[in-house]
Amino acid sequence: MSGRDAGARPAKDAAQPAQPAKDAEGAPRPARRRGRPASADRAAAGEAARDRILASARAEFAGRGYDRASIRSIARGAGVDPALVHHYFGTKEQVFEAAAEVSFAPAAEGLGHLAPHGPDGLGEELVRFFLGVWENPASRAPLLAVVRSALSNETAARILRGMVTRQLMARVARRLDAPDRELRVELAAAQLVGTAIMRYVLEVEPLASAEPGELVARLAPAVQHHLTGPAAPAGPAGEHSRGG
Repeated sequence: MSGRDAGARPAKDAAQPAQPAKDAEGAPRPARRRGRPASADRAAAGEAARDRILASARAEFAGRGYDRASIRSIARGAGVDPALVHHYFGTKEQVFEAAAEVSFAPAAEGLGHLAPHGPDGLGEELVRFFLGVWENPASRAPLLAVVRSALSNETAARILRGMVTRQLMARVARRLDAPDRELRVELAAAQLVGTAIMRYVLEVEPLASAEPGELVARLAPAVQHHLTGPAAPAGPAGEHSRGG
């Protein structure tokens, strides 16, 4: 071959069309588009992927708290691209709200099945139902995730307050016929939520180890009193009754 022929060959590094990236098996990998889930995630998208994201979110919020949990860590736990989390839920606040709704679903559904009678006996009915939800490991774990996050973050607390008010207390208030029924239900809820925090979150003994039946017997009269007992007479702030 002559020098002319050798010199005529194109240089190895001359401009060539860019070769697509390949995966581990040598197949071309489609280019990522900014702001869209990867193709592998899009193929896996659906109820299964959404459920994995919610399960990962509950685990992250329970283990790390609202402030330390992130969209990236939630996506990593679900095995998806972070863009898919945004695609389904939006912001971290919206992910938390969706996880909280799933956590409260058994409680909201169960309240709808309470016996549709009047307020008599409602205290015991509520205590049994409330403890039943918390005693069930399947429903307790996601509830713990929500409550722990709400205890340390105002955004999470605001979301939890809204859900408790909308899904739980409003349903119970409809069973009462009193001008101060919202306050009555809130006092009953404070009794129950306080018990849950002491027993299941802080695990304070001996409350944490008490038998559920004993707790029902002790709590039901107090909750019933909040719901239907006589209201305390109004008086000036700081005024105390004195013996005659």
